[in-house]
This record gives sequence, structure tokens and C-alpha cells, in this order.
Amino acid sequence: MIAGKASPVSICEGPGFVYALRTVTEAGARAAYEWLGSSERGRSAKAATQAMVEELNKFPIACRVVVGDRPEGANGTVRDLDTGAQVGAGDGTRRFDIAVDPAEGTSYLAKGMTNAMAVMALTPEGTMADPGPSFYMDKFVAPPAAEGKVDPDAPVEERLNTLSRVLGKPLPELTIYVLEKPRHRELVQQIRQAGAKVALYPAGDVAGALMAAIPDSGIDALMGTGGTREGLIAACAIRAMGGVYFSRLDPQLATEKAEIEKAGLDTTVWQSVDDLVRTEEIYFVATGIATGLLFKGVKRTKTDERTETLLIAGNTGERQILTTLHRRTNPA
Repeated sequence: MIAGKASPVSICEGPGFVYALRTVTEAGARAAYEWLGSSERGRSAKAATQAMVEELNKFPIACRVVVGDRPEGANGTVRDLDTGAQVGAGDGTRRFDIAVDPAEGTSYLAKGMTNAMAVMALTPEGTMADPGPSFYMDKFVAPPAAEGKVDPDAPVEERLNTLSRVLGKPLPELTIYVLEKPRHRELVQQIRQAGAKVALYPAGDVAGALMAAIPDSGIDALMGTGGTREGLIAACAIRAMGGVYFSRLDPQLATEKAEIEKAGLDTTVWQSVDDLVRTEEIYFVATGIATGLLFKGVKRTKTDERTETLLIAGNTGERQILTTLHRRTNPA
């Protein structure tokens, strides 16, 4: 918790800060849980957004949302946690960039499916790459042992053979995380033809990337195209805890391609985690909404709600999963 007499600067740094930030994603996860399994896709994200903004505005910090929801409306009105929004109650003593997804896996959350989480990452202002109009990224993620060994631009089979060698695992024992999307049919076929296994998930871009970066997690790499927002959030976590991360812009929509061309962005260059996150001062927090690979989702009893939250502080490289019991305001 935030100490009552601590200065704004001391509050907003170190492991104590990431511990305090857990209240933001815990509030988001608990709010989104109300709509788990409902058919109303947008209600979970809206509820989580409102809860997270309310908590963020209790902190003496000033945050600029580098990547969040897209501004809506004819005038591109910026609200809440939209890209470009300003949040936090600070006077500018400590300023941060923030990448945030109040309900990662929104469409599948409405179906009650796995891996949904409320997640965000903060870095000092000006240290997080701005992805501009990009909505999709092609990604390659692997454990630290692959650092400097795997060329993300190499053919799939070559990447897998290199990964097999550096991890000391036969190809048939490699498991590659891929989002279950029509655009990945050829990629899945190439992975299987090379001899590796594929773990297909309908959602969970952030969870898959983190599992791929953690040694001996059961996932040996992540490949394929997913959200830019999720990619930048995952890059922050991997920059903090270690791992191999590469991404390049991979527009999937005609409007997105046009916007990226207009912005003069290069879709051929692979960026490393150091290109995307230019600092070791990283604060990453994620709370499960629906149970998935990384942690359990919200569990409700008559009197309490249990949450599990992953905390990563980049200045220490440590990570922990914290289980919290919250007293329900209106017990059943």
C-alpha cells in the first residue's frame, strides 16, 4: 500500500510502486468479471476501464497512454484509457508512458474463455516506443537462451532448428504458441512440417508471449501476428524479466496499411525489445479475469473475491504472483 507520509517521488519508484499498482488491474479484473460469459462483448472492457481509471487517478503521477483503445467518434474524441489520454492525479513530478489493456481478450471474455486479463505497463515518459497507427504486429518470442542466436527474419524451419539446438530440446519436443486465427494457417502448417508442436489459443497474446520468454514454462516460443497494444505490453514485461522479443509492423486491414504508409513507418524491419522499451525502469502488473496459462482468474465466494496478479519490477528483474482476497462490498 502507499505509505501515508511518503513523498510523491518515493511512492512512485521501486518494488513498492509496482506492488501499489496492483490495485489498478485488480479493480479492472473484478469489474470485468461481472460480464464473464455474457454475450455483451463491450461491457467487460467498459467496466474494467472505468475501474482502472478511478484507481489510477488516486496515484500522484501523470501518465500518457501510448497505446490503449482507439479514440472513438467522428472527431476521434480521446477518453478514459484511449491512446493519447492523460491519467493520474500527479502534477508532473513523476511522468510515465503507459500501455494498457483493461480486458485483454475481450471478444473471448464474453464467451467465458481462457487467458483474459487486465494488464498494464508503465515506463518513464519518453522511453516507450510509440507505434503510431499500427494495430497488428508480427512477433517472435523465446527464452533468454536464444538471445543473439535466432534470426527472426529466417524461415520458420530454420528458426525452429536453431531454437531446438540452443534450448537442448529435440524438435518434436518444442511447443510453439500461436493464436488460432485464419491468417496463421500457413504458419501452423510450417511449424508442424518442421516437426514441432503447436499450442493454439483463441486469445491470450500477452500470456503467450510471457510464457514463451519464461524458461521451462511448457511454451518454447511464440510466433505469428497479434495486437500491437498487446505486443508493446509484453515487450515491457520481457524487457524487465529477460527473454528474446522481436516484432515488426504487420497491418492486416486496408485502412491500417494506408495509415502506416502515410506515417512513413517501415513494415520490414524487426525491432528488438530494447528498441521498443528504452529503460530498465519498468512496472508491469496483470490480473487474471478468466483462468489461463499465467494465473487463475477471479473467484467469487459469498463474502470475498480472490484475484491473482503478476507483478514485475524492471529495476530488480524479479516477478511474483500475488493472491489477494477482497472483501465484497455487497456480499451475496
